[in-house]
Amino acid sequence: MPFSPTEDASKPSEEQILVLLGQIQDWQINHGSLLKLIESQTEHSVLSYPVGVTVFPTVFPRLQFCRAMCLQPIYNELYAAIAGDEDWLYKVTKELIPVEPLAGALWDIYEQAKRAGITQQISAGIFRSDYMLHLDDQSSPDSRSDIFKTSLKQVEFNAFSCAGASHSKRVADMHRYMTRIGAYDLETGTEAHEQDTPSLPPNDNIESLASFLATAHTAYGPPKSKASRQTAILYIVQPNNFNIADERPIEYALWNQEKPILTYRLDWGDDILQYTSLTESRELLFHPPWRKGRAPMEVSVAYLRAGYEAHEYDLTGREARLRIEISSAIKCPSILSHISTFKKVQQSLTVPGEIQRFISSQKAKELYETFVKIHPLDESPEGLRARKLVSDRRCSNYILKPSLEGGGHNVYDRIPEFLASIPDSRWSSYVLMERILTPVSWNVLVGPNGVDGGDVVSELGIFGACIWKDTTEKGADLLHNSCSGWSFKTKHSDVDEMSVVKGYGCFDTPRLIES
Repeated sequence: MPFSPTEDASKPSEEQILVLLGQIQDWQINHGSLLKLIESQTEHSVLSYPVGVTVFPTVFPRLQFCRAMCLQPIYNELYAAIAGDEDWLYKVTKELIPVEPLAGALWDIYEQAKRAGITQQISAGIFRSDYMLHLDDQSSPDSRSDIFKTSLKQVEFNAFSCAGASHSKRVADMHRYMTRIGAYDLETGTEAHEQDTPSLPPNDNIESLASFLATAHTAYGPPKSKASRQTAILYIVQPNNFNIADERPIEYALWNQEKPILTYRLDWGDDILQYTSLTESRELLFHPPWRKGRAPMEVSVAYLRAGYEAHEYDLTGREARLRIEISSAIKCPSILSHISTFKKVQQSLTVPGEIQRFISSQKAKELYETFVKIHPLDESPEGLRARKLVSDRRCSNYILKPSLEGGGHNVYDRIPEFLASIPDSRWSSYVLMERILTPVSWNVLVGPNGVDGGDVVSELGIFGACIWKDTTEKGADLLHNSCSGWSFKTKHSDVDEMSVVKGYGCFDTPRLIES
């Protein structure tokens, strides 16, 4: 059998690991599984370094993987409905406005857009729901290694700038290749085990997301402005982006469609104001600087991979986001969909009966089974009870989470001390989430801190893609709803955060096994 990194398996030797590392390095260089070293860039060269990966695929129960894939269309439906319910979104996030700058900026821009008039009723969303396995039986001494005595629990739901799709595909392809050539046959040295590749699920993230954006592009239709003869997707990105190997492949795949979809990148901020304009009827026109004197492109879809950090919303950033929001381009995502990604929304959905506002009782039951307990820290009765829980220092089984994206913001230890260091008025911007007790596997991680084997835990992310039309009569009318691949990340069990590009975890592939 191919090597399977489980607790009871014999560990590979240092010599065997070195052979595998050579294969991995070659794969990453040849397939762009890299991060850009921005400070090294000159006019003619730039350095890069490999993204963190695991040496082996990590075991994961097939049943739970398939369940997560099946749940994604329901989550898509839920969050499309949430984005169409302005009153509910405001009710659950209004306490963030005075204490969380990003929430304040987004609601302010939305109010300005409403006053100007919303011109596009079609919205698009690329989502990712992240899960970990939770041990149901914690009484057994061996329970931490039994992945079949687990349930699927949601870590978070991401509705904005969902990253990791391209990296995940590259690593899945790498592990499949290594399995096919017999690289993991460490003990027997036998021929490649083709029969084991079905345990490694294929990953078509890049093609799926490109196809989805092409569908949104088609939904926009032909140019509406007399000033333009062509439509194009506009990819909004952060300046000096080190993670281009995750973004660019989707752009390239759009150009490689049977009928190429014109797709262009534009930096957040000044470049949006400089190189776009609005017509009287609010078509968003893109004026490429290399096409001076030629007709502009009419933007069909504005796909945002920037604008998720508070510091981006200076006067220029606000004006840029407002221009996009009031335009007739389909937004991926819209402001309200962006606001739905806040942890306060996730916490509010765990309140019994709340989720049935948006989806059927049966669908709500399926999703509710993935929730863990999340407490507010506001001044509601439940929030006051959670504040007492924190003040009594009985919170070792909880994680403190703010409504921020990008990883690295959670508080895992010394929660009472952290809260004591900030004004009480800011407590309401946090939620207190029950820890997920995850079974431990064994693997070797290759990242910026070197090569290290040991106990690891994993997180499964499922990508979803959704297009809907807002209707005053019945909320969100779904035009497209699909599952668009997966990501799988693994970290050492004693590390709290999971972000790969920030150096905490590694991209991985689930090796699906059955009980």
